[in-house]
Amino acid sequence: QVQLVESGGGLVQPGGSLRLSCVTSGFTFSDAALSWYRQAPGKPREFVARIYAQNISPTYGDFAKGRFTISRDNDKNTMNLQMDDLKPEDTALYYCVKTIGNYRGQGTQVTVSS
Repeated sequence: QVQLVESGGGLVQPGGSLRLSCVTSGFTFSDAALSWYRQAPGKPREFVARIYAQNISPTYGDFAKGRFTISRDNDKNTMNLQMDDLKPEDTALYYCVKTIGNYRGQGTQVTVSS
């Protein structure tokens, strides 16, 4: 059974940082491409970043380039998203997705506010 569990969200001031994690189980993590998406109330889902199984450079949504960094730890079956210089418009529910099969977690809320 594929499971993805996100953590690390919270309330942060503009300009601050957060590190999200997605702990997975039920599949061969090292073979999987994984993504982060986000969704704010009343807005469509938005692609944040994707990391691949092989030595291919990650891809990012335009708003994430230069501020967010996606990474993976194959020993811990975990994917991370380091988010720096956060802005109020980054406020959303962030969730991880296993690309093949379109499995997703419940998400972790990120709120950027002063």
